[in-house]
Amino acid sequence: MTDKVFARRPPSRGFTLIELMIVVAIIGILAAIAIPKFADLVRKSQEGRTKGNLTTIRSALSVYYGDNEGIFPYILNSGLTSGEKYLKEMPKIVVPAFNDQGNTGHGETQAVSTLTDYAASSVTDSGNWGYVNNNANINWGKIFVACTHNDSKGTVWNQR
Repeated sequence: MTDKVFARRPPSRGFTLIELMIVVAIIGILAAIAIPKFADLVRKSQEGRTKGNLTTIRSALSVYYGDNEGIFPYILNSGLTSGEKYLKEMPKIVVPAFNDQGNTGHGETQAVSTLTDYAASSVTDSGNWGYVNNNANINWGKIFVACTHNDSKGTVWNQR
């Protein structure tokens, strides 16, 4: 009789339904928190990439300006990329949407919008690189992001 009292139960296999439901609920909560943060990180990395590429173009323009005795290229693309001396190719630009303002953002491009004049209020929202190629203009050789909405820090893109 003592054998029946101390008899062992067979080990349980698997998890109970309650345990599985708790795990699924925890994963759901973590996903609800992580997905918006991930989207925000992607947008910020695209902004950082664009700002870094803007700095790269400005550096190449400075070297071009020094090599050509104070003259900026008239056509930015061919001036900086011919012979691959200054740039191998024009860096890409991505201006992501900052949804708090209701804008749509812009896709990835390497296009350059050439302007003869520059005023922040007159820049079109093209999402391209903007370049002033008029040597009579005080902003001659200025490269900027041709976009009129703000980045995630609240700075207007075309005023960088």
